[in-house]
Amino acid sequence: MGSWSKRQQVRDGFHDCVVGLQTPGGGSSNMLKTYFSDVKFNRCITSQLIKWFSNFREFYYIQMEKYARQAINDGVTSTEELSITRDCELYRALNMHYNKANDFEVPERFLEVAQITLREFFNAIIAGKDVDPSWKKAIYKVICKLDSEVPEIFKSPNCLQELLHE
Repeated sequence: MGSWSKRQQVRDGFHDCVVGLQTPGGGSSNMLKTYFSDVKFNRCITSQLIKWFSNFREFYYIQMEKYARQAINDGVTSTEELSITRDCELYRALNMHYNKANDFEVPERFLEVAQITLREFFNAIIAGKDVDPSWKKAIYKVICKLDSEVPEIFKSPNCLQELLHE
């Protein structure tokens, strides 16, 4: 097995973005390790992997809360008025942050989960649950159950090249 090289850092960083768009809740380090058979994991590498996913989740959930509050301030009263499409500002913000060069197509499932997430935040804020310091935990539990499987292509040592040339 190889050591932590620049190629692997790039691959893992790219993987984080793709998986993040596939699974907004992120993934466990054990599950993610199965997709990097050529990386020799140690505490530092695992810590970096967890940090990347934490950063992804943090940005994702900050955006969801921000847009839910904005919708409320704009007079939205029902979750039926909230939808995530490829044309909406929230989608563009997330896509621009993690897929700047538009190297890959964001899965439809991501749009569905993002819409559910936005509606969960909206409902919680409307219900006044945001006064409790741990109010987001219930949302995280809902979204975690919606995670998709990581695509098989990530088991390939050439996944970055394969993804970029599809």
